[in-house]
Amino acid sequence: MSMWVTGANGFIGRHLVRLLADSGDRVHGIGHGAIGDVEKRRIGLEHWLNGEIDAANLNALAERAEQPSAIFHLAGGASVGLSIAQPFEDFSRTVNSTARLLEWMRHSAPNCRLIVASSAAVYGAHHSGILSEEAEPRPLSPYGYHKLMMEQLCRSYAAHFGLRTMVVRLFSVYGMFLRKQLLWDMCSRLQRGERELMLGGTGDEVRDWVDVRDVVRLLSSLATRPQQEKLQVINGGCGSGTTVAEVADILTKSWGEQASVRFSGVVRPGDPFSLVADGGKVRTLPFAWEIPLSRGIADYVHWFKEDTR
Repeated sequence: MSMWVTGANGFIGRHLVRLLADSGDRVHGIGHGAIGDVEKRRIGLEHWLNGEIDAANLNALAERAEQPSAIFHLAGGASVGLSIAQPFEDFSRTVNSTARLLEWMRHSAPNCRLIVASSAAVYGAHHSGILSEEAEPRPLSPYGYHKLMMEQLCRSYAAHFGLRTMVVRLFSVYGMFLRKQLLWDMCSRLQRGERELMLGGTGDEVRDWVDVRDVVRLLSSLATRPQQEKLQVINGGCGSGTTVAEVADILTKSWGEQASVRFSGVVRPGDPFSLVADGGKVRTLPFAWEIPLSRGIADYVHWFKEDTR
């Protein structure tokens, strides 16, 4: 099959491209960043277009490659903090790019399947316990609002123009090649010799941590799965909550040297206290999360030491 990936040069995108290529699909990508021929072959891309997601570039990719059987839309804002610092930039990356993609599909690829990576940030902090897909979205940050706007655009195009769309609200995705956020920050400081780490927040914040290798297995499986409704929304979380303090403890033990971790008590604006998925819809696909958190973090630590030595 011909698979297109927007944001193919990103963290999740590169993992997804490799998995699709290894499965025998022809993979073409569009997004930001230069990728040379050697790197394209390494990650499994046949064609790469470095540029905005707009009609001209999508048409150019179609001329170079071929019409898509499915499009994985991973492009967009990727940080709560940056969305607060630069809200219009985040809006443009997430909402404008989605609108342009949907409009191009309406005219040029109306029968193509669309798989969209959204975020659990759409739920906000006004819920208790696990979050079902029917929970009322009440975002806290520009990042969450923009992801919700993206979903609403997809709903509109599905309802009015029949575009088949699957929205996956991803929870806390981590894994090898992620060079930011908690795990990267902790490993970087431990590598520098720090043995007393002060982290933000309280440590009691709860997240649904999912390894990127499982995430891309889920995304790829949706390209050919029968879909009864024109638009479906599912949670991309395993349904198990783990506190930041517990994750920090797993990581320091995986590092192999003693270190103490304390928390400042200062909570970042836009960060909900708890985000844990009701994973019932994913399980009925069927789909099973295979990588436990302890193994995933151990693999991340091993990758970090090899990558930075």
